[in-house]
Order: sequence, then structure tokens, then C-alpha cells
Amino acid sequence: MTDITDAYFSNLIGRLETLKQALAEPMAQAAAVILDAARGDKRVYVFGTGHSHMLAEEVHYRAGGLAFTVPVLVGSAMLHEGAVISSVYERTQGLVRPMLERYGMQPGDVIIIASNSGVNAAPIEAADYAREIGAKVIAITSIAYSSAIANGRRRLADVADVVLDNGLPPGDAVLDLEGTGLRVGPVSTAVGVTVINAIFAEVASELSKSGDAPVYLSANMPGAAEINQKLVKRYRPRNPHL
Repeated sequence: MTDITDAYFSNLIGRLETLKQALAEPMAQAAAVILDAARGDKRVYVFGTGHSHMLAEEVHYRAGGLAFTVPVLVGSAMLHEGAVISSVYERTQGLVRPMLERYGMQPGDVIIIASNSGVNAAPIEAADYAREIGAKVIAITSIAYSSAIANGRRRLADVADVVLDNGLPPGDAVLDLEGTGLRVGPVSTAVGVTVINAIFAEVASELSKSGDAPVYLSANMPGAAEINQKLVKRYRPRNPHL
């Protein structure tokens, strides 16, 4: 392993070790909110623009994942239909409401919104929309990043019911390339995926105690087809991506 790859691994591992303690209480709060929704047969939506949308895909129809999760996947706010224009969309007021209306979000639902910078229009509008409906909002964001660039603007952290501060520096990348002024090694996706999977694992553990943990199996595991088919049939009516 080279010095730079070793530095990246060490940096990421160190951050995860720190967050394991720093986020213990807010992760427990998030798990309690999601657990309450699950027991009421509600849904947990996951939304992010740009690279943050990968957290929504991470939990969708995933082996070991919870079947009541619903990814909010809108091409114009992601990257594959045009990365440059997606940056414009996420900063433009008024675009998120029609995106979310097709998902049928209801009172008692939960939406997890991932935004590292925490100041763009799209994630904040998503939070406002959810709260108007009566859904709970969980934010995965960097307080340091949003505080550094807000300049009086509202932050996602200001409008969420539960805030999971990923502890990342402004700009996301964590490694300096000596003599260049450049930084490499973004970590927000790795950290976000770890945090959300840890929370869902806690929720699944609690649900399993009553015998109703709707968890997908890997398609190649014995019995997976039958179990997954039942879960899809149960949850498809409110998940347009199944």
C-alpha cells in the first residue's frame, strides 16, 4: 500500500471510529423515529442530489436492507443525465415539490435527506415539503461545511428533526496533495452509507424481536426468491421503483 492509499484508509477509519461515539445519541434518535414509522406501516424515503443520491440507491432493494425504504430517484437531480446541469437543478428553487409529489408521502412517514454541504435549495425544500405533510426529517450533513458557506442562508440542519453530523470538512476531500493546493479522497459517501446502514441494522434488530423485520435476502441465497417476492408485493404500492 502506498503512502496516499494508507493515508486515505487511516483517515476514513479514524473518522468512523470518532463518529461511532459522536453520533451514538442522534443515531439512536433516528432509529427510534424510523422504528415508530415502521410499526405504523409507514415508509422511509431517502433523498439526495448529486453524489448524495447514492445513499438512496444504497438502501433500495438491498440484501440485508429494509423493504419499507423508498428511494427518491429523479434523473435531473442525479448525475447520469448530466452532471453539470444537476448542480444547477439542486440550487434552483421550486423543483423538488413536483419531484416528491409523485411518491405519495404521508403523515407519519420519514425522509432521510443527505446533503454534505447542507445549503442547496433542493434538500431544504425536500425537508420543508416533508414537514408540511407531517413526515419526520432526518438529515445527514456536515455542520462544519454548511456553517462555513451558509452566509445567512438556511441550512438543512436547521430544518431537520434529527441531525446526523458527519463531521466532514468543507469540500469533502480529506487529503492534501503536497505542493499542488489540491485535495483528494472524498469520504462523504463512505461515511453516509455506514451511518445509514448502522441505523437500519438497529431498526431491523428491534423489529425482529416481534417477528416482523422486512429484510431482503441476496438473490443468490436459499429461499431468497420467495421471501423477496412477498416483500415486493407488500411494499410495491408505495414504492414506484420496485
